[in-house]
Amino acid sequence: MSRLITVFGATGNQGGSVIDAILADPQLSKEFKKSAQELAKRGVEVVTADLGSINSLTAALEGTHTVFLVTNYWETINADIEYSQGKNVADVSKAVGVSHLIFSSLHHVKEESKGRLTHVPHFDSKANVEKYIRASGVGCSFVLPGYYMSNFKQMLNRAEDGSYQLFYPVGKQAKFPCLTLPRTQAAIKHADQLKNKRILAAAKYYTPEEIVDTFSQVSGKKAVFIQVSPEQYKASLPPAVAEEYLENQLFVEEPGYYLGEPLEPSLKLLDSKPTTWAEFVQKNVSAWK
Repeated sequence: MSRLITVFGATGNQGGSVIDAILADPQLSKEFKKSAQELAKRGVEVVTADLGSINSLTAALEGTHTVFLVTNYWETINADIEYSQGKNVADVSKAVGVSHLIFSSLHHVKEESKGRLTHVPHFDSKANVEKYIRASGVGCSFVLPGYYMSNFKQMLNRAEDGSYQLFYPVGKQAKFPCLTLPRTQAAIKHADQLKNKRILAAAKYYTPEEIVDTFSQVSGKKAVFIQVSPEQYKASLPPAVAEEYLENQLFVEEPGYYLGEPLEPSLKLLDSKPTTWAEFVQKNVSAWK
């Protein structure tokens, strides 16, 4: 008998990757009924739900066994709204009897940096939603996406001589946990052993020099890492997000994007190996012209 899984943000990167994974997985595609026109053609029931409306969410989640929730801070650039949306889904999930709520979460930068970094609300608001979900009593687990490899399509900048440069306000030993898209199906398949636990969704930790060296080896294009000062880094960004992006990078350096936790326990849950940075560059080399 199939069970209903509801995926929020099904037309976005994370939600879309969850849909793709379920449809492609022999076990999950039989176990779950999936709940935008292209998605409908693939056997996915598309439902519109307002994250700000309890009534709308109740109608959308009634009868659901598993929920995947990703909230979008950048849609409103308001941490209070993001928290309220996450709270609403948790409350409704508990009320209608959802068995497993999977939330795309992040670490609380202000708390984990012991108050040193206080301007990364797009991390902190998700961490606050995670706290609420844990306290709600609904069965839950959390997928913490790493640093998207696609970011480097913009961050590896072409210099006048044709080489590429990667500018960061961090040292050579900073470790970026890179990935293409989270493998959320692991949280679905291993629900029983992952209740109230986290999956670190990244393929590997890469230092800035490993990123540029691998890029050069695969693409044949010269690339270098250049450490810049915080002031220089902020000057290259729109003022509205400069401090937030700066502190986001500083968090990667200290105490660490995943606080130094190893990736191996999470990687062991995957049925296949995740895409490496070298493989990503090979597949997307035309992006760097």
